Amino acid sequence: MSESDTQDWTKQLVFEYQLDAPPEKVWRALSIPVFRERWLPAEVEALSSVPGEELRYRLREEEPPFLESVVTFQLAPNEGGTELRIIHSLSDARLAEQRPAPANSNQPLMLRAA
Repeated sequence: MSESDTQDWTKQLVFEYQLDAPPEKVWRALSIPVFRERWLPAEVEALSSVPGEELRYRLREEEPPFLESVVTFQLAPNEGGTELRIIHSLSDARLAEQRPAPANSNQPLMLRAA
């Protein structure tokens, strides 16, 4: 795994659910604004859609620092219901320049000559 793959992975949350509802009902809850607003009370911008399979929305925080993210909903039928996968990715360009803090120290990196 490359460093960029690791950084992309650390900026994503992935949730998988097995739902008792049929895919058509889950799709309506995700794609029709009146239904979606009941459980996702945020302003969203639709980015892409593959009917019955995948929806992508852009979200923007309502409070500073107003970070942007992308939420992808993937649906697949399972035995008697729906498999729902939610991928929440931070997409804000301001985060690209930030490096994660070291896990083992709060000290700045120091190089020593041999």
